[in-house]
Amino acid sequence: MPVSDAVTALSTLDVSTLDAQVVANYWDKVQTWLLGDGIRVLVTLLMGLVARWALHRVIGRVVATMTSRTAARIADSGGAGRVLATATGLANERHRQRVETMGSLLRSISTFVVGTVTVLTVMALVGLPLGPLLASAGVGGVALGFGAQSLVKDFLSGIFMMLEDQYGVGDVIDTGEAIGTVEEVTLRVTRLRDADGIVWYVRNGEVIRIGNRSQGYSAAWVDMPVSYLEDIERVLGVVRDVAEAFGADPAWEEKLIEAPTVLGVDSITGQTVTVRVLAKCVAGENFGVQRELRARIKAAFDAHGIQGPPLPPFAPGARP
Repeated sequence: MPVSDAVTALSTLDVSTLDAQVVANYWDKVQTWLLGDGIRVLVTLLMGLVARWALHRVIGRVVATMTSRTAARIADSGGAGRVLATATGLANERHRQRVETMGSLLRSISTFVVGTVTVLTVMALVGLPLGPLLASAGVGGVALGFGAQSLVKDFLSGIFMMLEDQYGVGDVIDTGEAIGTVEEVTLRVTRLRDADGIVWYVRNGEVIRIGNRSQGYSAAWVDMPVSYLEDIERVLGVVRDVAEAFGADPAWEEKLIEAPTVLGVDSITGQTVTVRVLAKCVAGENFGVQRELRARIKAAFDAHGIQGPPLPPFAPGARP
């Protein structure tokens, strides 16, 4: 066809006809994409929402089950079991808060993982190049890992501390650097206050060992010295009577795991015989138990005429 004839044919075409054809072609492409990749994108989004809902539901059920089972075990246990459970933090609000905190953390992690996988899948279906994005994310992750490795270490240590219930608010702990009462526990730092009132902020990742003085039970050791001339069987009998009466005292029964045990003669030094008594008690009550038990044994010694060790002779010129 000559050029002049082609120009003449194009000039006779209606502009509206061309627009209609363009729109028709575009709509055909849109319909094709919607019926193909569009449905895949929609299904992917729905699967992501369903997966997130299912994971959150499973985590919620696990949290509820752990809390209810712990409460049932405590209810079925005896008096000593309830005392020990309270001492270890299982019978109070701390256990529930710890479980719910871990549940919230797991829900956040599951949401992040499911969301990331869903977004990457949708991008692949749309046709966006994932290679440059993943490469950039990899470089950024390496840089972040080198720059914030201590922060990541703190967070991971905090997560394991909560999972293992190493300590909680109100516990007296020894971190190696400081000894004090825990006032706040986060995923990054632990705040505690020592006996002098100084507040210490200890990073979780820097803690190598933890000594918890409030978990489980405490041991109250009582050493009572008597004269070497006393009948040791008589002395031990008096101490056993005091220990049995002390263990049956309602005012102290809730603080004791079991009745005090008379271990016998612990040492003999010169004119002194030392009798040792062990009392297992609720964590944090050992000092009070020691003072009360020592006072009762001293009163029993006085009542039975049991003599203490002889006093050392005064030095020449010293005042009596």
